[in-house]
Amino acid sequence: MTVREDEIRRSDGSAGIYGVIDKPTYALVIARDGDRFRLVEQFRYPLGQRRWEFPQGTAPDLADVPPGELAARELREETGLRAGSMVPLGKLDVAAGMSSQRGWVFLATDITEGEPEREHEEQDMRSAWFDREDIDKMIVTGEITDAQSIAAWAQLMLAERHRP
Repeated sequence: MTVREDEIRRSDGSAGIYGVIDKPTYALVIARDGDRFRLVEQFRYPLGQRRWEFPQGTAPDLADVPPGELAARELREETGLRAGSMVPLGKLDVAAGMSSQRGWVFLATDITEGEPEREHEEQDMRSAWFDREDIDKMIVTGEITDAQSIAAWAQLMLAERHRP
């Protein structure tokens, strides 16, 4: 991650400064096995709380990894799951007013279970299956507050509604 301040010229000609957080592209994976979906729970330091969300992450050392490969890697690392099918659902911008970070959302199906390969900072992570109603309820009650997870869930709902 880098933080920078750019000197800018506004449309009215006045000078200004724009602060930008640059982070690499991330992938978020909605893993579906029949009627259940996999979430992970981990401590989010900036919030000081444990939060449920869909598996997601970046590969800063491999920032140019194709999104589908990054998604498969994150799913395997965080949950131990492998997917026979990884279908892109769309893109998300994390916080376009202050960050250049963009993400890809994937639906993973044809699931095979295995052991997670978590990074050191993910050692306290939990992973569990939830049904659709549970996830809806967790979003409504504020148990899931991760904006990317909620937006990805909406992308899945819309994709299902508008299937050819």
